[in-house]
Amino acid sequence: MASGKRTGYRVEENSVYLVFEDGAACVKVIQSDMIQVFVAPENGGQTSQAVETDRSVPTAFTVKDEDGVLAVCTADLTVKVYDGFYVDFYRKDGVLLCADYRGKRQPVSVLGKKAQELLKAEGHDVPKGLGQDHAVQVLKAADGDEKFYGLGDKTGFLNKDGYEFENWNTDNPQTQTEAFKALYKSVPFLITLKERGVYGLFFDNTYKSCFNLRKENEAYYFYGADGGELNYYFIGGENMADVIKNYTALTGRTPLPQLWTLGYHQSRWGYESAEEIREVAETFRRLAIPCDTIHFDIDYMDGFRVFTWDEKFYGAPGELIGELRRDGYKAVTIIDPGVKLDEGYFVYDEGIANDYFAKTPEGEVYDNWVWPGAAVFPDFGKPAVRRWWSGKQEILTSMGVAGVWNDMNEPASFHGELPADIVFSDEDKPLPHAAMHNIYGHQMAKATYNGLKDATGKRPFVITRACYAGTQKYSTVWTGDNQSLWTHLQMAVPQLINLGLSGFAFAGTDVGGFGADCTPELLCRWVQVGAFSPLFRNHCCEGCIHQEPWSFNEKTLQINRKFIELRYRLLPYLYDLFRGCEETGLPILRPLVLHYENDPETWNLNSEFLVGEYLLAAPVLEQGATKKMVYLPDGVWYDFSNAAKYQGGRYYVVDAPLDVCPMFVKAGGMIPTWDVQQYVGENPDPALKLLVFPGEGRYVHYRDNGEDFAYRDGAYNLYSFVKEAGKEVRMEMLHEGYPRYQKIEYVYMGSE
Repeated sequence: MASGKRTGYRVEENSVYLVFEDGAACVKVIQSDMIQVFVAPENGGQTSQAVETDRSVPTAFTVKDEDGVLAVCTADLTVKVYDGFYVDFYRKDGVLLCADYRGKRQPVSVLGKKAQELLKAEGHDVPKGLGQDHAVQVLKAADGDEKFYGLGDKTGFLNKDGYEFENWNTDNPQTQTEAFKALYKSVPFLITLKERGVYGLFFDNTYKSCFNLRKENEAYYFYGADGGELNYYFIGGENMADVIKNYTALTGRTPLPQLWTLGYHQSRWGYESAEEIREVAETFRRLAIPCDTIHFDIDYMDGFRVFTWDEKFYGAPGELIGELRRDGYKAVTIIDPGVKLDEGYFVYDEGIANDYFAKTPEGEVYDNWVWPGAAVFPDFGKPAVRRWWSGKQEILTSMGVAGVWNDMNEPASFHGELPADIVFSDEDKPLPHAAMHNIYGHQMAKATYNGLKDATGKRPFVITRACYAGTQKYSTVWTGDNQSLWTHLQMAVPQLINLGLSGFAFAGTDVGGFGADCTPELLCRWVQVGAFSPLFRNHCCEGCIHQEPWSFNEKTLQINRKFIELRYRLLPYLYDLFRGCEETGLPILRPLVLHYENDPETWNLNSEFLVGEYLLAAPVLEQGATKKMVYLPDGVWYDFSNAAKYQGGRYYVVDAPLDVCPMFVKAGGMIPTWDVQQYVGENPDPALKLLVFPGEGRYVHYRDNGEDFAYRDGAYNLYSFVKEAGKEVRMEMLHEGYPRYQKIEYVYMGSE
C-alpha cells in the first residue's frame, strides 16, 4: 500500500501516477464520471477478469497541486489526493460524495480472553481478527445516512447497512440465513445512496475479501482483502440508473438471450431415467401447462463423468433429447468441473496428456473428491484449457443439448476445500488457488459460452452457480441451493434485485426451494415470484417432495398454470426489457429505489419490485396471508387486471387470496403481450396485444427471430407506440429488418 508523504507525480494520457515515501499509486480517468484508483504493482498485477479491455476514453481533465493536495478534475468529478494516500471524491458542484476515513479501525466491541474461552467451551465459533487489518483495505468515512445496495446475491435484506459480507465463493449446505457472510458468488460492487448523491465502488480484487458496512463502527465502512493489489473504481452518475449503466459499461452487460430461455423451466435432482423425463414432459402437455425446458441433473452422465451419457437408463445419446425437441422442449444438461480420475476416460486422458489440470506446489496433479469420486480440476486460467473445454461443448450440442448448466464450480469438493496453495494459472503465469478461487466459475462459464457459440451459432444459454463480477457477459445465474422455507421465499426478492443492481440481470431462484419439502401454499406463492424472475425454473432436491405443478392438488395445479400462463403472456415485454438491458445495463427486476431514490419509503422495500419501469408486482411472501400492504410510489397507478385507479405516494392494503399476486401499471404504461403458447415457437407468428393503460405515454417494442445474432446486423423491428390524452394509440416503425406482425391489437384498459 502507498503511504507517507507524496514526493512527486506525473501525467501520462488518462493516468496520474503518484509517488509516495512508501510506494506508488495511480489515479486513472476512465471517463468524466468514473475514476480508477490503484497501487501500481511492479509485476504488472493480476489480469482482470471483470474488465477485459481498457474502457478508458479520451477525457478532458486538469491536475492542480496546491498546498500538498493533488486535485484531478473532470467535467463531473474532482478527486483530491492527500499525503498518506487518502483519496476523496467530490461532485462537480463541490459537494463531497465519498471520503477516506482518516482514523484507524475501532471495533465498537471486542471480545476479551475470558469471553473467548467461554464461547469456545460452549462450542461457539469465536470471531477471528476483530479489528485486525487486511493485507489490502480501504476505509470510507460514513455520514450516517448511507444506504448500501448491490454485492450480488448476498443473503438478508435489500439495504445492506449494518451488515458484513465476505467474497469467497462457497458451497455451504447449511440453511442460509441473513447471518451468512458468503454464498456462491463474489461481486465486489457496492452502490451507496446518500442525501448528497449516489455512487458505486467496484473493488476488482479476486482474493478472499470482505465488506463491512458500518457494522464494526458507524463512523466508517470498509473493504478488505487477504491479498492482491488495491484496485477500485469510483463510479459516479446523476442517479442510481447512471451508476449501473457506467458499471455495466465497465464490466459488461447481459446479452440478449434466446427467447425460449425466458419460458418456464422444469428441473429436479434427479429425474433418474428417460421414462421419468418422458412422463414429466408428457404431463405438462396433457395438462396444458406451458413449459419450454427440461433440465438434466447429474444422473444422466455415465458414472458422473462429464461429457458422457448413461445409455442404460437414458437410452441412446440424442434419442430422448430428439423426442423432447419434437414436442417443443429444449434440453439443458448439467456439467461440473471435476473430471473423474480414471485412466482410459477420454476427458481425463486428454487433460493429463496436455497438462490441463491444477497441481500441487510440488508439481503433482491435485485431486479431491466430488460426485464421480476422486477427481481433478481443469485449470481454466490457461487459455488452452478454456479452448479445450469450449470444444467439448460440441459433444453435448451434437446430441441436441440447447443449454449448459455449470454447477459445483466454486470449486466445490467433498474432502475439504482446495488448499490455498494449489497452483492454477493467470493466463501465462502461475497463481495460487487463493487468487483464482473466486474467478474459477467465471472462467468456466466463459469457456462454455464460447464453445456453445462456436458449435451452434446461436446465442448461448449458460447457467452458472459460482461467478465473479463480469460473468454476466457469459452466463445467467441462480441463487444456488435454497430451501423450501418461507424465509427463503422472502429472501429471494432482495437477492434477485441486488443481483440485477450488480449487473446480473438474468437471474432466478429455485422456485419452490431446492432442499427441504415444499408445501402447496408455498409453491403457489413462489411461482408468483418466479413468473417475474428473469430465470423461471422450478428445481428441487433428491429425497424431497416432488414440486412439479401437479404434485399436490387441483387448486395448486390451477394456480401454477395461471401464473405460468401469465409469464408466457408477458414474454414480449420481458424480451423488450432484455433488449434494453443489453443496451443500458439496467436490470429486468428493479427495486423501487432505482427509479424513486428520493423517496424514503423505497429505500428498504423488500417485498415488492418493478418489472421494468412501468409494471409493479407485490407478491405475498408470508404463510397464510390473504392481504398485502403495497406501497405505490409517486404518480397514478392502475390495477393490472381491472384498471382500478390508485394515487401514488401512499400505502394500500389490497386483497390477495392465494391465486392473486397484486400487480399495478403506472399511468401511460403500455404492456405488450401474446396469447399463451405451450412453448416458444408453437405459434411462430403470434398477434401482438398491447395493453394500453390510461394516461399519456410512449413505448418502443422490439422483435427479432429470438435465436441467433442476426439482429446485430439489423435483422429486427422496432415499433413505436404513442398514446396522447383523448386519442388512440399511434404506431410507427423506427426500424424494419424483420417480418412485421400480421396483427396488432390495442386493448384499452379502464375507462379509456
